[in-house]
Amino acid sequence: MKLSVVILNYNVRYFLELCLRSVQASLEGIKSEIIVIDNDSSDESCAMVKDRFPNVRLIENKENIGFSKANNQAVLQAKGEYICILNPDVVLTENTLKNLLNFSESKSNVGIVGCRLIDGSGLFLPESKRNFPKISISLQKFIGIGTKYYANHIAELDSKPVDVIPGALMFLRRSLYNELCGFDEDFFMYGEDIDLSYRVQKLGYLNYYLGNTTVIHFKGESTAKNKIQSQRFYNAMRLFYKKHFNTNIFTSTLISITATLAPYFSNPKQPNKRIPKKVAFIKPFSNQKWLNIKESIAVSPDYALSPNSHYDIIFDTECISFEYVISQIDSSDNKFISYKIRPIKTNYFVGSDTSKQRGEVIHFDEFESVIYF
Repeated sequence: MKLSVVILNYNVRYFLELCLRSVQASLEGIKSEIIVIDNDSSDESCAMVKDRFPNVRLIENKENIGFSKANNQAVLQAKGEYICILNPDVVLTENTLKNLLNFSESKSNVGIVGCRLIDGSGLFLPESKRNFPKISISLQKFIGIGTKYYANHIAELDSKPVDVIPGALMFLRRSLYNELCGFDEDFFMYGEDIDLSYRVQKLGYLNYYLGNTTVIHFKGESTAKNKIQSQRFYNAMRLFYKKHFNTNIFTSTLISITATLAPYFSNPKQPNKRIPKKVAFIKPFSNQKWLNIKESIAVSPDYALSPNSHYDIIFDTECISFEYVISQIDSSDNKFISYKIRPIKTNYFVGSDTSKQRGEVIHFDEFESVIYF
């Protein structure tokens, strides 16, 4: 078997379904398997997987054992030559996994491969490519001058070696993962991707960022965006420094103070959830029941909307490819447009206006009016 895709899920049933549909499309033609490991979700995620994805291997934990331990548990059961660690709030294109696999097999000395991440509104996520967060760099970021935290020396669309590959999508040989004993289970959540990237480089391998391969990462759907989340992140950074860097008493104290105070300075006010007023469906729209939703008109798929009008554009993946969906969202420069995606055979849409808030799950009967494209 060539590839095992491992998805850790925690209470994101709707985003997981969309993710799985995109993974299935991306695995077409590859000898592969999908493993979903669930950390005791209470939102019917497991029932959905059993009902709609009978060929997916499902591991059901009875408690939330964290990111590192759960992924290690799943990889122990994986059979692929390569593994892809994937968040459940990521959407792939039909070519994503083929691109990552072809690149990995074309390079010698390759470690972890990642790619270009955009949020649900099409904005590039700079954490797609990061430098190792040395103490001085992290302290600079804390006080607002952290230009070296991200790998800004690599252009967004370039494909080059990079220090840190984010845990949202990490592609590597299973033998390398096992050589490193996987993720360090001292990291419950956050920091484990930095630690693994660091240990890969210490072995002499190069991690790569592929700017020519783009996926959507809705970001943070499994965790509440609050001070507790921020505290976990900075505590993970403290663990990383303790593990890999020699620190004196002064530096250790400074790190502890920063980890304690940072959540109170890095928790911006969350934007209000926007209520959709006008909806544009990209046709052809296969499910005829949608045509009964109040008003509708039909125009070209090469849509053009008024630049000052608020719309939710709905992409129906039963009719159009994930490649088209992501390319359209990626090329958007209209701040008044919000995007939602409908997985096949469902009556709901998922999306996110910004990476700073939880995503939305909207059922079709919540819209006031509909325009069909």
